[in-house]
Amino acid sequence: MSQGQFFARDEVQRDALDGFELGWHSRPETTAAEQLVVIEVKLDPGGGHNFHRHPNQEEVIYVLDGEIEQWVDRRKQTLTAGDSAFIPAAMVHASFNVSAAPAKVLAILAPCIGAEGYELDEVHEQSPWNGLRSSG
Repeated sequence: MSQGQFFARDEVQRDALDGFELGWHSRPETTAAEQLVVIEVKLDPGGGHNFHRHPNQEEVIYVLDGEIEQWVDRRKQTLTAGDSAFIPAAMVHASFNVSAAPAKVLAILAPCIGAEGYELDEVHEQSPWNGLRSSG
């Protein structure tokens, strides 16, 4: 069983990727969490996480700051601070910062899967996902 923990903002493990940065607030590797993966995601202007899915995990995306174009399956909506989206397990989704300012979201996934805590299938190169944004 996991013990409760505190993390100052400068103690959060961060990973920089192309167009976004991840801040790991909870995952098995750092907290021994079994049920919750919590990730702070900073999206650069023009950046985002292209179409993907988590086969066995549900997810909530909560916008902390800025504005994002959120896709859930083939539907899109602009979300701003205080807005959220629920994504059922295995549903394709994507988040893009289409504004000129940085955006920040909190992604919460459950249950934990593997050492990283989450599983990911990138599908942005597959049809229909590879043409969805240009057509919609």
